[in-house]
Amino acid sequence: MPGKLYMETVGCQMSVLDSELVVGTLRRQGYSLVSAPAGADVVLFNTCSIRESVEEKVYLALDSLKKLKRLNPDAVIGVLGCMAQKDQEKVFARAPHVDLVCGPGALADIPDLIATIQRTRTPQSSFSLGRKEGPRRDVEESFASWDPEREPGGRPTPFQAFVRTQFGCDKFCTYCIVPAVRGPEQGRDPDELCEEVRRLADQGVVEITLVGQTVNSYRHGKLRFADLLARLDAIRGIERIKFVSSFPNDMTDDLLQAVRDLPKVAPWLHVPAQSGSDTVLARMKRHYTVGGFLEMVARARATIPGVSISGDFIVGFCGETDADFQATCDLVRAGRFKSSFIYQYSTRPGTKAHTDLPDDVPLEVKKLRNNELLAVQSEVSRGITRELVGTSMEILVEGPSRRANREGFENQLHGRTATDHAVVFDGGEELVGRFVTVHIEEATSLTLFGRLEGAPRTEVRTPPAPRSRLPVVLG
Repeated sequence: MPGKLYMETVGCQMSVLDSELVVGTLRRQGYSLVSAPAGADVVLFNTCSIRESVEEKVYLALDSLKKLKRLNPDAVIGVLGCMAQKDQEKVFARAPHVDLVCGPGALADIPDLIATIQRTRTPQSSFSLGRKEGPRRDVEESFASWDPEREPGGRPTPFQAFVRTQFGCDKFCTYCIVPAVRGPEQGRDPDELCEEVRRLADQGVVEITLVGQTVNSYRHGKLRFADLLARLDAIRGIERIKFVSSFPNDMTDDLLQAVRDLPKVAPWLHVPAQSGSDTVLARMKRHYTVGGFLEMVARARATIPGVSISGDFIVGFCGETDADFQATCDLVRAGRFKSSFIYQYSTRPGTKAHTDLPDDVPLEVKKLRNNELLAVQSEVSRGITRELVGTSMEILVEGPSRRANREGFENQLHGRTATDHAVVFDGGEELVGRFVTVHIEEATSLTLFGRLEGAPRTEVRTPPAPRSRLPVVLG
């Protein structure tokens, strides 16, 4: 009998989307979403496997659920996603009170798995990746079975949504577990994608973010990513289109021109560089050089006026010397990244680096390099945001700012520009979900502060009110 559901997400945007789809599926079975594990009949963790520290956080969270299981032996506790696919039986061994382990290619099986657990009181698992011969339930079929119908309550806001363009990855970077846990790269049918986006627009969504492991590598027959953007740009009701994360070698001229020419496509490119050293890039098997990356950045800036570029970097990868690291600092400065996600390398069992390359950079050195690169990025970001002071920028208002619950900040709202800059200003809650113009008066390295100008550009249709939101920890 359906009851209360708690879902927590630890991972990237694709994990957030997977959680939304699972929640939507279970809601249609009659489950209600709750904001805490206590009292829930089903507790699910959707997991990331990119870094060891993230996995350990999940295992600590699972340990904390032992008491819940003692109080309610019938509660179903499950681990989903990339960590589940990678660890499989290890999850049951480390957390014997877990009932369900399900990989990202088998999430459509979850309602049946939960029902089996409740009926038999035996643990269940399901894993499916890649293409199979003969009768199959591959990841392409799972798209159609549970991507389409979604509910606003599963998203961070009811007027923004992630849309998956592809599943899996074929790049096989030596440090990355994704090809092993999410399978081969498969682009979704563009007709299905467009129909999904039309349904989201009908629900009140005005901004979509297209997600894929290397989103700009999308192919479906002869249709390329630039062609897909053109089709989505024509959908009525959608006002802004973003996409993450891109692969440098697939940032083609026709794609840059599409970003420039299509009115709804945001002039923001998130392109992971990972390192500023050719030696390290070769060891990572990234298939480009620093010179090639900077050439791509130069083409982007020459093609798209005012383009904003952000990135990802790994510090302390196998064999990284002080000179290699300083080259990465130089790339952050030369590339003028708006912002960057910076990670300390941790070896992942199942990857080429784990088997073939020694993890030989000491942890204390990784921490020092992480902090130094953060300081370099902060300096670059501060220079970029200062240039925006005195300008007026259109933002989509996402909700109250983090400080809105403090005295003196009750009317403070936050939103993002098309270039993905965070903006904070004073305004009424009736502006949430609308596009407004804000005059920028102050700036830090991370945030712009300003005052509201004029009236909202559009009267955004009022979407259904969310019943609850999914806890999300980006990995």
